Amino acid sequence: MLPDRRQPDLLARVRLGREVPLEHGEWAMLAAVPHRHTHRGAFSPEPLPAGLLPGLQHDAIAEGATLILLDQAGQARMRRLATVAARWQQRNASVRAELARWTREEGSPERDGVPAHAYPASLPAWGEPAEPPAGKLAERDFDLGRGAGRLEPGGAPPAASAVLITVADGPADWLRAGQALNRMLIHAAGSWVFAALNTQPMESAPVRALVRDRLRLPGAPQMLLEFGRAHTAPATARRPAEDLLS
Repeated sequence: MLPDRRQPDLLARVRLGREVPLEHGEWAMLAAVPHRHTHRGAFSPEPLPAGLLPGLQHDAIAEGATLILLDQAGQARMRRLATVAARWQQRNASVRAELARWTREEGSPERDGVPAHAYPASLPAWGEPAEPPAGKLAERDFDLGRGAGRLEPGGAPPAASAVLITVADGPADWLRAGQALNRMLIHAAGSWVFAALNTQPMESAPVRALVRDRLRLPGAPQMLLEFGRAHTAPATARRPAEDLLS
C-alpha cells in the first residue's frame, strides 16, 4: 500500500505470488462478485443470516478498519444527522451541479453515471428534500426535482445499520476503509445481503464531527451502511474495460 511517496496517487502495487488453492470462503466471495452492487431500493423483510454481522466485523478488522453496529438510539441519531447533511447538500450549488453531471435520465445511452431506475423522483429543485422512508437514512437527491427518477420508494427498513471507522484519518486509512468496504460487501452479497451506502454526513466537516461525537465513535467515521436482504436489482451501465486501462 502507498509504496512511493513521490506518487501519492499510486495506491498499491500488486504482484503475482506462488499458486495456492482457493478456500471455500474465497470461492464463495468470488462467485458473489458479479451480483455485488450498491443498493438504493427497497429491502425485503427477511432477517439477515445468523452470524453474518460478526463475520462482516471480522472482515473490517482484517483490513485495518472497524465496523460498529448501531443500536436503536444510535440509528435515530444517525438519521437526524443524515437529514441535516441532505438538506445542506440540497442548498449547495456545487454539489447540485456535480449530481446533475453524473445522473442520467431514462433512455440515456451513456455508459456511466446513475441511471433513472436507480434513484427516486424528488420534490422541485429548490424545495426541501422528501422525508426518507421510515427507519432509513436520508439519501442523496439524484433527481434534483426533475421528476426523472423511476425507483419506487418504500419497502422494509434495513435489518441493520452500521458505521465504518478507522483509527486515524489519512490516505492509508482511507485506503484501508475502501478495502474493508469491498471485502464486506462481497461477503454480504454471497448471502444476497446488500448495503445502502451513505457518505453525505462525511462530506461536511461540522456534520462529520457531530457524527463522531453523537455516536461516541473511537475513530474517524468513513462510511454509513444499511444492510438488508434484496433479491433483484436492474443492472447499471458500465464503461468497457479498455476505457479504464492504460
